[in-house]
Amino acid sequence: MLSAAMDYLRSCWGPASSPDGRPRKGVDAAGRQEGLLWYKDAGQLVAGEFSMAVVQANNLLEDHSQVESGPLTTNDSDLQGTFVGVYDGHGGPETARYINDHMFNHLKEFASEQKCMSVEVIRKAFRATEDGFLSLVSSQWSMRPQLAAVGSCCLVGVICAGTLYIANVGDSRAILGRLVKGTGEVIAMQLSAEHNASFEEVRREMQAMHPDDPHIVVLKHNVWRVKGIIQITRSIGDVYLKRPEFNREPLHSKFRLPETFRRPLLSSEPAITVHPIQLTDQFIIFASDGLWEHLSNQKAVELVHSSPRNGIARKLVKTAMQEAAKKREMRYSDLKKIDRGVRRHFHDDITVVVVFFDSNSIAMDNWSRPTVSLRGGGVALPANSLAPLSVPSSF
Repeated sequence: MLSAAMDYLRSCWGPASSPDGRPRKGVDAAGRQEGLLWYKDAGQLVAGEFSMAVVQANNLLEDHSQVESGPLTTNDSDLQGTFVGVYDGHGGPETARYINDHMFNHLKEFASEQKCMSVEVIRKAFRATEDGFLSLVSSQWSMRPQLAAVGSCCLVGVICAGTLYIANVGDSRAILGRLVKGTGEVIAMQLSAEHNASFEEVRREMQAMHPDDPHIVVLKHNVWRVKGIIQITRSIGDVYLKRPEFNREPLHSKFRLPETFRRPLLSSEPAITVHPIQLTDQFIIFASDGLWEHLSNQKAVELVHSSPRNGIARKLVKTAMQEAAKKREMRYSDLKKIDRGVRRHFHDDITVVVVFFDSNSIAMDNWSRPTVSLRGGGVALPANSLAPLSVPSSF
């Protein structure tokens, strides 16, 4: 009986990849791949359960993501919790991939130093990740200058000791589903700040930070953009808009500004929310903007609340894709047949992670839950297909 149970646990939480590095097929430990859709329908965390799904639209998947649950330090197993990261890249996958490789490790290092989880720990992890990518761009500048024009939104959630920390740069969202007592309804509470020039308050913030530049945000083709180039105002990477020494040749002319700048045009400083988890807090949805382009916050939480937990992230992705198909007056079944690259004309890469809170596990340390380390997947490509802007694995 015990050996059978152990065999079951190994099958659910075994290595994420086969010896040759490819995702294991037919085993849910690393999730499952169906065409452009990758998903992990259900899994256990230190303080609850989760469901995760990714659908690829770009030729190279620019959304990267991870779920880590267990020790949050490198040297003290007493500090247990869950880390969720959603990294929506732009200009290429390199920055998002770099964050996936480094952010959580930095967080554990700083949590080990301070012996706790805190806003400062998270802030330092963001800063170290940004500095590391800047160093990578600098070291590769003469060989791969286009790396300076690659960036990523970065949404991080940490659940530790009954507290939820949300940190964000860019326009991904973390949406809390809270139960309304007496009615059984659920309401959406957005815990992440969005840094997108489409919001008037964000434009005012940019204008206040750059009072000497009347063209810091420009309306171009009916879209507000920083210097007419990019919608988001905070990111990891995008070094060409933060350091003037990387906004010159040999960078491609389409990325170069006609005039130099004295201060960074974009920021990597995260907006951080600290939320003590309440008994009425049921779950939280972490997702890249590919989801929110097609679903409202309230519709998303109502869908989660009214559906089984198992497979709910995949259901959210499917619902967003159905909305995308409807907008183009086509059938969902036909949209699914469109290959990566061309698919981007219909919807963006979409990443969704839903975490359900377990009030019993939050109230007390739950040592019986397995350690989780999982990354969102995509279509496996030969290494040489990543050549144009891929980051060497040694970094």
